[in-house]
Amino acid sequence: MDGERIVIVEGITDKKKLNKVLDEKIEIICTHGTLGIERMEEMIFEHNLDERTVYILVDEDDSGFKLRKMLTEELPHAEHIYIDKAFREVAATPEPELARALLSRHFSVKSMYLI
Repeated sequence: MDGERIVIVEGITDKKKLNKVLDEKIEIICTHGTLGIERMEEMIFEHNLDERTVYILVDEDDSGFKLRKMLTEELPHAEHIYIDKAFREVAATPEPELARALLSRHFSVKSMYLI
């Protein structure tokens, strides 16, 4: 899969947290919770997701599991980034922990979060 990388997250606080840790410009889109089929198709089309390297980073809770499952069905080529279940939410994950998760997928992260 070529094309620019893009990360799909649930909410705006997740997006802010990622931007705080990332040391590169990556497009991040928010689903704002679970998506209906129509909204999902719009998102895939608008962002050309079938032609891009897609990463899914969602909360480790029921709504996150549902969303990850739905996104996986629609975007089988997507790669997954997981946070530790102990933190449950992306927004609640400490920056160094999030930095490690992003590094594992070869994203550039700010060195101050690498401890």
